[in-house]
Amino acid sequence: MTENNGSSQEVATLGGGCFWCLEPLYEELQGVSQVISGYAGGHLHNPTYEQICSKTTGHAEVIQVTFDPAVVSFREILEVFFTSHDPTTPNRQGNDVGPQYRSIILYHDEKQKTVAEEMIRDDAPQIWDAPIVTELVPLDTFYVAESYHQNYYRDNGFQPYCLFVIRPKVAKFRKQWQAKLKAS
Repeated sequence: MTENNGSSQEVATLGGGCFWCLEPLYEELQGVSQVISGYAGGHLHNPTYEQICSKTTGHAEVIQVTFDPAVVSFREILEVFFTSHDPTTPNRQGNDVGPQYRSIILYHDEKQKTVAEEMIRDDAPQIWDAPIVTELVPLDTFYVAESYHQNYYRDNGFQPYCLFVIRPKVAKFRKQWQAKLKAS
């Protein structure tokens, strides 16, 4: 944990397909102070996007979410996670295929691990009919993605991928989580 303006902050690291799809959701969630797109869960030191796309590094596209647990709990962070991607499809989210798009929670401590295990066992199966394939592993190293991946949806909202893939996810998220959104 880190201190930020006198309030305690926690960090969650999550992969649920393309990081461009998760980043804008968490940016709008109350209690979230920062979302960074990056790579984790692989074996290559300091990978690039091109290396990740080769499907040989073992990394997943992930986001790191810094949040105030007094405002939004880790459980709520995971509720957003499990309702914003399909955790039943191994190495795939829609047309995005490959191990870099797998569903993964990289926990930072035993408390996060316990909450994630409970969500995978008890809550996610209530949302999804198929078995949950989300990996649960300790975070080793997080690598920040290239600058053009940060705030991708906000900066490129009219790109076809943003219009046809991300925008519907954002609209669904806003409707489902309206009471927990930051004031605009």
